[in-house]
This record gives sequence, C-alpha cells and structure tokens, in this order.
Amino acid sequence: MRVLIVEDEPLLAEALRAGLELESIAADIANDGEAALMAVDLVPYDVVVLDRDIPVVHGDEVCRVIAERSVRPAVIMLTAAHSLQSRVDGLAIGADDYLTKPFEFPELVARLHALARRPFSAQPTVLEVGDIRLDPTRHEVTRRGHFVHLTRKEFAVLEVLMREPEAVVSAEQLLIRAWDENANPFTNTVKVTISALRRKLGEPWPIRTLTGTGYTMRIEP
Repeated sequence: MRVLIVEDEPLLAEALRAGLELESIAADIANDGEAALMAVDLVPYDVVVLDRDIPVVHGDEVCRVIAERSVRPAVIMLTAAHSLQSRVDGLAIGADDYLTKPFEFPELVARLHALARRPFSAQPTVLEVGDIRLDPTRHEVTRRGHFVHLTRKEFAVLEVLMREPEAVVSAEQLLIRAWDENANPFTNTVKVTISALRRKLGEPWPIRTLTGTGYTMRIEP
C-alpha cells in the first residue's frame, strides 16, 4: 500500500510515516496542500491521510480536487475538531473516512487497510448540464447564474436526472430514488413535480418527456 500523509506538523508527520513503515505501508509526506496535489499528480497513491487545516491550499479544497478525479486515491481526513458538523462537512466535500485528533494509531492502520480494499471513482461534487448547475452540498440550483428556488422533492428529482444526463429515467425509477417507501406508485406526483421543475427552470425546456418511457435531461446548444 502507498499512502500520502498531508500534515504540516513535521514531528507528527514523521511519527506517522515511521509507524506506517513498521506496518509495511509505504508513506510519503506533503507539508501543505499545494505539495499534496502535486504529489497526487505524480504518484498513484492508495490512500491520502489528509489533515484538514493545512497551509497554502486548505485541506477542504485538496479533498474536493481529489474527489473529482476519475481515478483517485481514497481520502481519510484528520482534524482537531470534534463536532458532528465538522465530520459531516468533511464527508460532504468528498472524504471517504474521518478521524479526529488525537487518535489511536492502530485505528488509523485498520481504516487505511479498509479503504485500500475499496474501489473509488469520481462522483462530482457539483453537477452541470448545459447552463444548469446543481450543488448537492449547498442545496443550490442556478441557471445562467441565477438562483432557482426548488422544493426538496423538486431538487431530489433534478439531481437524479442530472446524474444521468441524456439517459431515460422512468417515473417508477424516480419514485424509487427521490421518494420514500410510502410514495403511492399510482399517483401523478412525478408528473406534477416534473411540470413544476420545467416551469421554474424556464426555457429552453431542460427536461423532456418520452411518452410511455420516462424523462431525460437534455439542453440543446
């Protein structure tokens, strides 16, 4: 396993590298965010151990950049913040795991091995189709740079469609992916929601209906 330790405290970084080498884990060190991104460009790491509060390029931005790559290492984020919101924020920007300082070294090793066994591919943190932009973390939608106010259900349906642009998504699939188990499959709730989305997003209509098949997200140039 090849690991990149991104930590601006030299003593801690060296201690982590020495400990990992005893576990037969090869580890490199980057002391700031810019160096970390350069290292990830050059070496196919399995896991990046990323301190959140690092200089030059903040750890959050480093995490976002890595998370958007088509082939990428896993990211385990380290932070001194113990609040639930800090953990939620770290995972929301693309971290695959989270540890608060101080932590027990055997736990870090166990988490590294667990992450290294999992395949990772990019999941964009912001979705864009044509001139429509959807940010799941901020729960914001804009078109041509203008904010579009959507209900939670309208947002959920739009996100499903934007994650598979030009694919045809049936009403049944939208019910499964955007509604809970209590949704009535015999209602016209999907049709009503799509209609509201079209009206709010405006012309040219970004959502097309394929009669008897479903809906697709497409914006003509």
